[in-house]
Amino acid sequence: MASDNVSRQELANGIRALAMDAVQRANSGHPGAPMGMAEIAEVLWRDYLRHDPTNPEWPDRDRFILSNGHGSMLIYALLHLTGYDLSMEDIKNFRQMHAKTPGHPEYGYTPGVETTTGPLGQGLANAVGMALAERTLGAQFNRPGHTLVDHWTYVFAGDGCLMEGVSHEACSLAGTWGLGKLVVFYDDNGISIDGKVDGWYTEDARKRFESYGWQVIGPIDGHDSDAIKKAIEEARADTSRPTLIDCKTIIGYGAPNVCGTHGVHGAPLGDDEIQATRDFLGWKHAPFEIPKEHYAAWDARPRGGELRKAWESEVEGYRRSAPEMAKEFDRRLAGKLPESWDRLVREGLENFGARTDKVATRKASEQALDYFGPYMPELLGGSADLSGSNNTKWKDCTAIGGAPSDHDGNYIHYGVREFGMTAIANGVSLHGGFTPYTGTFLVFSDYARNAIRMAALMRIRQVMVYTHDSIGLGEDGPTHQPVEHVASLRLIPNLEVWRPADALETLVAWQRGLERADGPVMLALSRQGLPSLERDAAQREAVIRGGYVLHECAGEPEAVVIATGSEVEIALEAAKASKRRVRVVSMPCAEAFAGQDAGYRDSVLPPGVPRVAVEAGSTGLWRGWVGDRGEVVGMDTFGESAPAPELYEHFGLTAKAVADAVDRVAG
Repeated sequence: MASDNVSRQELANGIRALAMDAVQRANSGHPGAPMGMAEIAEVLWRDYLRHDPTNPEWPDRDRFILSNGHGSMLIYALLHLTGYDLSMEDIKNFRQMHAKTPGHPEYGYTPGVETTTGPLGQGLANAVGMALAERTLGAQFNRPGHTLVDHWTYVFAGDGCLMEGVSHEACSLAGTWGLGKLVVFYDDNGISIDGKVDGWYTEDARKRFESYGWQVIGPIDGHDSDAIKKAIEEARADTSRPTLIDCKTIIGYGAPNVCGTHGVHGAPLGDDEIQATRDFLGWKHAPFEIPKEHYAAWDARPRGGELRKAWESEVEGYRRSAPEMAKEFDRRLAGKLPESWDRLVREGLENFGARTDKVATRKASEQALDYFGPYMPELLGGSADLSGSNNTKWKDCTAIGGAPSDHDGNYIHYGVREFGMTAIANGVSLHGGFTPYTGTFLVFSDYARNAIRMAALMRIRQVMVYTHDSIGLGEDGPTHQPVEHVASLRLIPNLEVWRPADALETLVAWQRGLERADGPVMLALSRQGLPSLERDAAQREAVIRGGYVLHECAGEPEAVVIATGSEVEIALEAAKASKRRVRVVSMPCAEAFAGQDAGYRDSVLPPGVPRVAVEAGSTGLWRGWVGDRGEVVGMDTFGESAPAPELYEHFGLTAKAVADAVDRVAG
């Protein structure tokens, strides 16, 4: 979309000027990628991207993901120029405290930023999730004559994104699923922080993506607007396959002395080089000055408003023809729970609370899904090739695949791709309309850890089902026994880790995961069977608080035993065997309990009463709960390969060991 007054080249140069000026002012940042991808950005954002700067949350907007997030000034420049609530003062405050323009794009900080990017490759994986969510939501709600969901997902990605393993995992699945409305622009500039990548990155990326089943276009000249436009048209013409457009660019284009080198990747250009760049580009404007005719050419608000209003009119027609489906569409986009939720939870607590069977909590998790699932069509979950072990595939699941008949499913076979799975699910969550859940063995959370962290950082909804939670898995041995994992995951801010003791606590953990809108919930679930525990109505209601009194002694307690998961049974046995007055506290989620008011916490853990904690895992964090006077019965070594009962005995995770600890702390 050419402008009558300003050339495409001049508009692209405005991006370059803002990028180099902001990085220079901050004395920190990455000018190279924004300067190298300016022409690609100008063509995409002015000619194709469907968005409304006055309503950044418009559900049917196209999604734009800057996976190479170190080049954040590119998206900030675009958002500012096209009319979002991002002022020139915000641009000047690049990388400053509490600015709308942090060092890497942060979800929730800046209007128009769809996901937090910076850890390379994850933005690309998020985009796969967004594209999957778009297609699945459309398959579930679009009807002949009424199209509510019809948008594209565009990604900028660099060499670093493609080197990261998560891009292999996610892009392989995108090809298998045939996500034809996903377009990735590969900034093929041959440079990374260490220099020219041909010393460590020599694979043929185009052939790699072809082998995934992608349409591959290029290489094209990433500074030729006509070539870029032609490539986008070709990409959009094939909606059966995702597309990679290989754009050959010069990093730091326009900086005459450092362009094409790693020197422009992640450092300010300096005053002399900035002036030389202005001279080379013919950019005669002062720092942070954009002519009004440039703003007029960039302004996306008039077209965006028209597109959004046309969609809103489409939705109104849908409401008239399918009012119940329209109501459900609105509910799901708003992330609201079903109207029957309170009744569903109440009846679930009664039913699961009345159970007397012995069941592994991984199986109880499946039963919780069977219970909640029919009322929650927004559930979109799966497992990393462990469906039968994680028990994530509930009875009414239908698998998603590449064929059109499989597009409206609700279960994902991720294959052995724990990192890609979790990052894709983050993208599904960010897109809206779904509550994603994922599954693998707890020990493999290490593979997914950075995507777990990103879910917590972005405060988005995802339920993570992690089974085989301790040495209780037995003979598979120390490679599969997650001794340290629960403790290390509890260190991630804003992540709730639930380790339930029985079927009821598992149901409540799922309740919390489905209710929580401001962060992910992780379930650490047992392989071995655990007994259903007796509780009264008040205790059932208290489980959601993360910690509660499960067993009370006669009189004032001499000691409190805190336990989680499979070790709650051991704690109860110890209390019965002890000659001391022992209170047993089940603490399925320490984070949820810590968030309760002080009065409640003190009522459960009375100040001054000595404490013993027991958990089949690392002891470190429990020392903060028991204090200097208390003890922790756990393990700070790796496990062994043997039947579970032998392992518990070998590592001293027994009722006798807990009772002995009670005697010592009670004095």
